[in-house]
Amino acid sequence: MITLGLTGSIGMGKSATAGMFAEAGVPVYDADAAVHSIYARGGLAVGPLAERFGDVVIDGAVSRDRLRAIVLKDPQALKDLEAIVHPLVGVTQKQFRDEAVATAAKLVVLDIPLLFETGGDTRCDYVAVVTAPASVQRARVLLREEMSETEFEKILEKQTPDAEKRARADFVISTAFGFDFARTHVNAIVDLLTDMDGAS
Repeated sequence: MITLGLTGSIGMGKSATAGMFAEAGVPVYDADAAVHSIYARGGLAVGPLAERFGDVVIDGAVSRDRLRAIVLKDPQALKDLEAIVHPLVGVTQKQFRDEAVATAAKLVVLDIPLLFETGGDTRCDYVAVVTAPASVQRARVLLREEMSETEFEKILEKQTPDAEKRARADFVISTAFGFDFARTHVNAIVDLLTDMDGAS
């Protein structure tokens, strides 16, 4: 089984691209969805995060907004958050991999926003980076109601620069020319990697 890491900075179209892999029949692990599950009522992270950060739990679930407000202005808080959350997310990723092996999948995709930042690329056979010009990225992100220019810049500071991601990638998928263009690249990658797995 080949593991493809999928990443991309905020506003690049990574989530939509992950959906294209799923449409092509590839099992996709969604790291953001995994975080939502451990933040939800009864989730694995609720107790540890309440103990470390205090008033971040509302109605039994972790408030991502309250948590974000804390970690964006406190580097140590961000490190503490990662130390709590990453191992718990790792548990869900192992479950995903085990299920994929059990179903004899030839290719799986790990959709992880901070793939390089967390060293997740070392657990992948190949890495695909979703990209778009900075002007397109900025326009997309600032259309989001909850996003300000200041918050956007803070998020960018914490992410590996797009140019570096592209330089470290095995595949680069551009969403600059629309999602049909990107889908053509996705399907080509799926065909290539599934053929490679079959030949191994």
